[in-house]
Amino acid sequence: MTHSLLLILVITLVTLSTRMLPFLFFGGRRQPPAAVLYLGRLLPCAIMGMLVVYCLRGVTPMTYPHGLPELIGVASAALLHIWRRNTLLSIAVSTALYMLLVQVAF
Repeated sequence: MTHSLLLILVITLVTLSTRMLPFLFFGGRRQPPAAVLYLGRLLPCAIMGMLVVYCLRGVTPMTYPHGLPELIGVASAALLHIWRRNTLLSIAVSTALYMLLVQVAF
């Protein structure tokens, strides 16, 4: 019981300190530095690219099903995002489609 409470306390302190650190670091500024704004624009796309590569690393196009479920999932995510501009919708629908294809079709 004590171990669990200490663990919760440490997790709470770490979470709060990482949330408060930017406010302490930048002081009372209204606008973050240009480097932080640049990273805020650049990192989401870079992280999404890394996640795509990570998810597709195990695809073997030379063996059945030749990466078709993955290709259909990625294509559906891209098309849904272009059409609706809703990240959560495109991720949820393409993930569900991929899982359906893997479990039922392939």
